[in-house]
Amino acid sequence: MIRSVATIAVVVTLFSCGDNYDEIRQFNQSDYAPIAEGREVNLKYTDSGKMVANLLTPRLLDFSNYAFGFSEYPDGVEVHFWDEEGNKSVITSDYGVQYDKTNLTDLRGNVVLRTSDSLELYADQLYWNQESQWLFTDRPYTIKFKDGSSNEGAGFDSNEDFNIFLSRSNVGVQYVDDNSDTDE
Repeated sequence: MIRSVATIAVVVTLFSCGDNYDEIRQFNQSDYAPIAEGREVNLKYTDSGKMVANLLTPRLLDFSNYAFGFSEYPDGVEVHFWDEEGNKSVITSDYGVQYDKTNLTDLRGNVVLRTSDSLELYADQLYWNQESQWLFTDRPYTIKFKDGSSNEGAGFDSNEDFNIFLSRSNVGVQYVDDNSDTDE
């Protein structure tokens, strides 16, 4: 009798775990544990054999094992980008997190973006949507455009080329070319 009860208990236990394996595996991990950790990471992204981005970080935590997977850069991140003509832009921050499903990157703390055409952006936080190639923030920022114009504000939306730039609340200095031809 005891042998039969023990056998049934073992069989029930084995079959009950089959459908919940991923959930059980998640419970076995410690809270907020990454699936992998990298130190002194130097990731190079290529397209058709041509380098398009280079990500450097002292520490990378990979949480792709979670339902809403992400990669975290707790000790800062530096990313170099090259456009089709080979012009390089660089962005740095004290902290970053990149979400796998949404292609959204959240950069925080001393965010600095320097583009190949001399634009400089300084912000407390900056979001980058890689899929739509769009940058935005609701935090204070300062931007210095290539013509010497500057802008300080409380939030903006922009495409990656900064030729569409929507600032919410701002003050700044804009330079106007008085020698431009007009049709008046």
